[in-house]
Amino acid sequence: MAVDPTDGGLWLGFSTGGIAHLVSGQVKTTYLAADGLARGQVNYLHVDSDGTVWVGTQGGLSRLARGTIATLDHTNGLPCESVDWMMTDDVGAVWLRTPCGLLQIDRTEFDAWVTAADHGEGARRRIVFTLFDGSDGVRLEDSPSTYSPHVAKTPDGRIWFATSSGIGEIDPRHLARNVQPPPVHIEQLVADHRIYQSGAENLLPSLTRDIEIHFTALSFVTPEKNQFQYKLEGHDRDWVEAGGRRSAFYTDLPPGVYRFRVIASNNSGVWNETGAFLDFSIAPAYWQTAWFRALCVMAFLAMLWMLYWLRMRQLSNEFDMKVEARVEERTRIARELHDTLLQSFNGLLLRFRTVHALLSKDPDQARTLLETVIDETRGALTEGRQAVQGLRSTALETPEFVEAIKALTSELASGPGNSGTAEVRLNVEGTPRTLQPLVRDEIYRVASEALRNAFRHAEARHIEVQLNYDERNFELRVRDDGKGIDPRFLADECPAGHFGLRGMRERAQQVGGNLSVWSAPASGTELVLSVSGALAYDTAQMEKRSWLTGIFTAIPKKPKS
Repeated sequence: MAVDPTDGGLWLGFSTGGIAHLVSGQVKTTYLAADGLARGQVNYLHVDSDGTVWVGTQGGLSRLARGTIATLDHTNGLPCESVDWMMTDDVGAVWLRTPCGLLQIDRTEFDAWVTAADHGEGARRRIVFTLFDGSDGVRLEDSPSTYSPHVAKTPDGRIWFATSSGIGEIDPRHLARNVQPPPVHIEQLVADHRIYQSGAENLLPSLTRDIEIHFTALSFVTPEKNQFQYKLEGHDRDWVEAGGRRSAFYTDLPPGVYRFRVIASNNSGVWNETGAFLDFSIAPAYWQTAWFRALCVMAFLAMLWMLYWLRMRQLSNEFDMKVEARVEERTRIARELHDTLLQSFNGLLLRFRTVHALLSKDPDQARTLLETVIDETRGALTEGRQAVQGLRSTALETPEFVEAIKALTSELASGPGNSGTAEVRLNVEGTPRTLQPLVRDEIYRVASEALRNAFRHAEARHIEVQLNYDERNFELRVRDDGKGIDPRFLADECPAGHFGLRGMRERAQQVGGNLSVWSAPASGTELVLSVSGALAYDTAQMEKRSWLTGIFTAIPKKPKS
């Protein structure tokens, strides 16, 4: 029990824990461990003149002031939490009785903790104290007395306290105090079970994992009371409380330069603030060096630049391809006009010359021929109209290329002036396969031009068309036994207005093929168009590619004839 001088009330502490405040015989308020009070049995209860309540329990020393509780326990550095009693001596120091011994706390140190507690930071404040234990004559085996009071102070300043086996006495004014700070020495550094001496700066190998640093304080007066604090500069932010432990442990330190510092106190709590230090460094592995990181950054930037360059190249090539496509479209129109209108008008021009020659000799025959020419002119106009309409569409509607070539040969063989003049034979080697639409159209145009030349200009009696479906190549071969081709045409020195062979070469070049023409006077002509199977044949499925894959895909080059 303890009397509250501010209101005349009574404070009660219980063996089961907690305190209660009685005023006029009624319980005014209670405080338990859930309210922040130190846990366990209440061993000590005292009320100051200002109403501050001090409660010593098995869990520490609690202070209740203005409804706020702060507890002094192991988080503040107490070696034992159970507090049997509290007493202030004549010089202002605060004494606490714990199972570890008697703790003496200087008044300035204790007031600093009280101030921190008032600001809600009492748990963060560590207490510096002097411990008197068995080496100083304190009987640690004694338990607190069951009699009250547990402690008393006589007028001469001595403190008397009761234990289970007797009475103890302390004279704070005549305590032996060791004022000499202990020298601190770092004994050795052990890295991955290898010992390094502390006399020089040590360079540890790369990937060092386990580090132990052993140190001590050279104090022979109760050395078991020496306390240590250490700090590894470059790794630890604050000092580490080691207590009486004389070694520090670190694992997986990154490469760098470090300084290990340690300070110690003697049995009276006097600290050597200078302490000792040990410098060491850990060598980096090659992937931990600055130059390696710089190379990685440079490689990453180079990769970004390469991606940017490739993307710009792709865009540039796409633009060039669009421009080239326009030029090729104009060339294609010229070829279409040559293969349709110009061929028909050239034939009509020959007919008109024949009519002109017959007008004076045989007017009736000339009239008959003129009617035929008029019909052919009408057909030429129809053919020209169809050609203009199909300039931007596929020239071949049916995907069956062999059937299309058969239809073409039949059409040309039954045309005006060609009926019965030449025998046409079609040979197919290999299994027919579907051709790419654009490749199919260009090959069809080449075959059409070659057959027209054989029928109209070569005066051939036998014409042979051969289609070879090989795994690696597709080949078109057209042979005739006609009068041959003018060598100037074969040398690509066509007279103005003749575009037949030139157009066929352009079409072969357009699909990435190779066109060869052999001819000799009175020995016929042989035309061979060969296209790679990868370009000619239509695959069943096409792989979908991402934008990034498209960057690294080789941009198609313009094939050579």
